[in-house]
Amino acid sequence: MIIKVAVAGAKGRMGSQVVSGILENANMELVAGFDPSGVGEEIAPGVILSSPDEMEGVLKAVKPNVFVDFTNAAASVANVKVAARDNVKLVIGTTGYSEQQFKEMEDVIKVPAIISPNFSIGVNVFWKLIAEAARRLHAYGYHVEIIEMHHSHKKDAPSGTAVKAAGIIADCLGVDKFVYGRQGITGERPDDEIGIHAVRAGDIVGEHTVLYAGIGERLEITHRAHSREAFAQGAVKAIEWINGKEKSGIYSMDDMMRELE
Repeated sequence: MIIKVAVAGAKGRMGSQVVSGILENANMELVAGFDPSGVGEEIAPGVILSSPDEMEGVLKAVKPNVFVDFTNAAASVANVKVAARDNVKLVIGTTGYSEQQFKEMEDVIKVPAIISPNFSIGVNVFWKLIAEAARRLHAYGYHVEIIEMHHSHKKDAPSGTAVKAAGIIADCLGVDKFVYGRQGITGERPDDEIGIHAVRAGDIVGEHTVLYAGIGERLEITHRAHSREAFAQGAVKAIEWINGKEKSGIYSMDDMMRELE
C-alpha cells in the first residue's frame, strides 16, 4: 500500500530534504505540503504548497496516512493538534519546545507518533555510545562537556540533539546541573555539572562532540553530519515504520531501531 504523506515546513532546510526523500520512495506519495513561504508553488507534480492556515481543510481533503513536521516549536504544537484531530499518524522532528509546549502535544497525541530531535541513524547510535562511556568513566571522576556546532541560521540553542545528549548523560551520572558556556572568573570546576556549548557559524550541517576529560587523558565521541540527507533518510524510514504501527503513543527512534535490528 502506498503511504500518503503530508509535510509541514516543506520549504525549510530539513523539510525540503524530507520531501525529496518521499518523492524518491516508490512506496510513498506526497499529498500535501505546508509552509508560510512559497504558498501556491508546485512542490511536486499536482502538489501545491499550502499555507499552514489551510491545514485543517487540506488534510481532510487529501487524507494522509502520516503527517511530518519540521517547523518551529510554536507552529509544531498547533500543527500536531490539527493532524491528531484527524487521526493522522505523526513523525515530528521539530526541536526547541518548552516543557509546556511538549506537554500540550502529549495531551493531544492519541495516534502512533515518533518524535525525535534527530532522525540520523548515526546520531541514535551516538547516544548509545555516550551513555556507555559515561557509565564506565563515572567512577574515575571524568568531567563531561558537550560541544555542538550548527549553521548560522539555526534558531534554537543548544540543539535538541545536545539537550538529549545532556539528559542521557545526566541520567547515567545522577547529576542535574547544566552550565551553558562560561564567562568571567568561574573558579574550580565542580564534578557534578555538565558543560554545554553551542557554536553557530557558516553552513555547518551539524556536529556534536561529548568530551570526557580525566587526569592525563581525554576521550571524545563525535558525530558529524556531512549533509542533511542523513537526517532525511532516517525520517523517511520513520514514516514507513510509524505507518505500520496501530498502538497509539509516542515512540522514539530507539524504539524503531531496536525493532528493526
